[in-house]
Amino acid sequence: MKTIILLICSNIFMTLAWYGHLNYKSTPIYKVIFISWCIAFIEYCFQVPANRIGSYQYSAVQLKTIQEVITLVVFSIFSVVYLKETLRWNHIAGFAMIIGAVFFIFHDW
Repeated sequence: MKTIILLICSNIFMTLAWYGHLNYKSTPIYKVIFISWCIAFIEYCFQVPANRIGSYQYSAVQLKTIQEVITLVVFSIFSVVYLKETLRWNHIAGFAMIIGAVFFIFHDW
């Protein structure tokens, strides 16, 4: 569970670093880059331990898959709440297909 919690924290910061500046389009790009790098440093402080801890239980492919699913959930919430964008049915359908891949990644064949 530590891995999941750390990955959630990591993704919140990375989503903020990558997309948070979209509401501040008049801010000079050099400031946006600097602020994003500072936020990304915090993200790495969660992400690196998450992957280190998770590597004892999951393969690298499984860790990446978990991270991608968390990213989709965090980004979906962020885009609706912070960016005020509409989440449409086709977005949800596409995300569901990606999440469906989890079955294949985690199933022992």
